Amino acid sequence: MSGVGPVEPGEGTRAWDVPETEPPPAPQPPRGRFTQVYDRHRRAVLAGAAAVAVLAGGGSLYATRPTPAPTPEPTAQEAPYPSQAVGVSYLGPVTRPAGAPRTSFGFEVELSVRSGPPVTVERMTQPYAGLSLRTTPGTPVRIGTDHPRKLVITMRVTDCGKAPENAGLPFLDVTLRNTRAIEAHSFILGERYAKDLSDALQVACTNDSMSSPKG
Repeated sequence: MSGVGPVEPGEGTRAWDVPETEPPPAPQPPRGRFTQVYDRHRRAVLAGAAAVAVLAGGGSLYATRPTPAPTPEPTAQEAPYPSQAVGVSYLGPVTRPAGAPRTSFGFEVELSVRSGPPVTVERMTQPYAGLSLRTTPGTPVRIGTDHPRKLVITMRVTDCGKAPENAGLPFLDVTLRNTRAIEAHSFILGERYAKDLSDALQVACTNDSMSSPKG
């Protein structure tokens, strides 16, 4: 039979055999003036995250850093001698308390430790036979490098004949102790102390008949 009929579709050429398509492409970042805004926002987020990471790492390193060993205290042989570490400063006369005899008078001094371990003032005296001395507070007195101590020295004339008429270069004898040694040392307090002491002695012994003042 002659003639051309409808062409039959070949194998794999049916209309419903549509080939599978690729997935849609990812959306592109905005273009134009929005692109700069997008980039700045992304850089800021990344910079903030990096800063947080650095801070966290630094804090971890600080918390886990090795603790330095404390400075050891000097041994007894390394500590200075107490007479080399202590300074005595003269502050001035103090007012005589009401009712006190005129044969007594007082001065204020300050003791400090310049370096080394604390020092204990065991005893304080003066060299003149005609005078007695006591301190307030009473000895022993402990003094550290961070806390100078003020002491009031109260003297009393017990015999004007043995007291100096003019104290030219008076000093105080102080017994000191620290971890290194115990020492007796003489401290010269200077011209102002010499003048104040001489004035106080003249007031106490103005009456020549008072060879041994009472009261």
